[in-house]
Amino acid sequence: MPGPFYVYILSSKGKRLYIGFTHELENRVWEHKNKIHPESFTAKYNIDQLVYRESFGLAIAAITREKELKSWNRIKKVALIVSTNPTWRDLSLDWGKPTKPFSEAELKPPKTFGDL
Repeated sequence: MPGPFYVYILSSKGKRLYIGFTHELENRVWEHKNKIHPESFTAKYNIDQLVYRESFGLAIAAITREKELKSWNRIKKVALIVSTNPTWRDLSLDWGKPTKPFSEAELKPPKTFGDL
C-alpha cells in the first residue's frame, strides 16, 4: 500500500498523551474524537486533540518512528510537541474548512533572498 503513513500524538486537555500510527490520519483522529472504541485508553481519558504528526512514504518507517517516540520519556515527547506546536493547538480543527486564497503579494516570488 503506498503512503503516506502517519505517526501522530494526541493529547487530552490535561496533557495526557497517546502516540499512534495510521494510514488514514483524518479518519483515525475522527474515531478518537467520537470515541468509536469506548473502552480504549484515548476514550477513557478524553485524549482527542491532535497536537503532532509526521508523515512517511513507507509503513515500516512510520512504525519504526512510532516505536521510537513511545520509548521516549515524557519530557522529550513534550519538547517535540512544543518545537512545532508551542500552544498545543488541535491541528485537526481546520480540516474540511475552506482555506483563505493567497493574496497577490503572496503569489509573487521574492526579489531577493532577503525578502523571504
